Amino acid sequence: MGHCIFRAETRLNRRATLTSAWTARIISLYPELFPGPLGASVTGRALEEGIWSLETTQLRDFAHDRHGSVDAAPAGGGPGMVLRADVVGAAIEHVRTSADTDIPAIYLSPRGEPFTQELAREFSQGAGAILLCGRFEGVDERVIEQHRLREISIGDYVMTGGELAAMVLIDSVVRLLPGVVGDERSLGEESFQAGLLEYPQYTKPRSWEGLEIPEVLLSGDHGRIADWRLAQSKEITAKRRPDLMARKKDKE
Repeated sequence: MGHCIFRAETRLNRRATLTSAWTARIISLYPELFPGPLGASVTGRALEEGIWSLETTQLRDFAHDRHGSVDAAPAGGGPGMVLRADVVGAAIEHVRTSADTDIPAIYLSPRGEPFTQELAREFSQGAGAILLCGRFEGVDERVIEQHRLREISIGDYVMTGGELAAMVLIDSVVRLLPGVVGDERSLGEESFQAGLLEYPQYTKPRSWEGLEIPEVLLSGDHGRIADWRLAQSKEITAKRRPDLMARKKDKE
């Protein structure tokens, strides 16, 4: 079957055992798309070092005919095709045989709950996730019910498939794993960590095209700098994401 495992065996000595790695298990009609951008930068290095691992399963391998059919017309009529319950269900059951029973099974869907930084942190605390990448008009509802799939959306728009959405989710989760980001203190000052968008960032040169770095950032007064950054975060959040600001006020 089209089952592929992305691991760097030569560097596994940096981890006690491979089973300790956070594992993304992908079910897709296009597993060749992975790791894609996940194989670059800090996520790519973490993959090589065994901090996380990636397994892909070809959905078409679970078809019941020689044509590899995975979809059928929607019951009740309508446009497009729907992924079959028996095919998708068999694929999920196969993947579960090699996964911890308590890891979440996620279906990337535009009707799902919004993916947030809080969810990324939640998923990073576990052993990994099973990620079903949909195609066509979606998947038979009975699979979602039977396997208690958690539907997750990365935004209010529709894509051709769930593969890119799965990559977004994996990237957000993996960078929270210990040892992935060089200076982990930076994770605590990012957008959404405190319910606010991040403050503006500046670096060299001090003056550029007539624009100056705010004087407070050059003062060396860490208290003033912290106050300025918090005020900037609140101002930006109130202007660009009033929903976040309202939610933060409700929690206070």
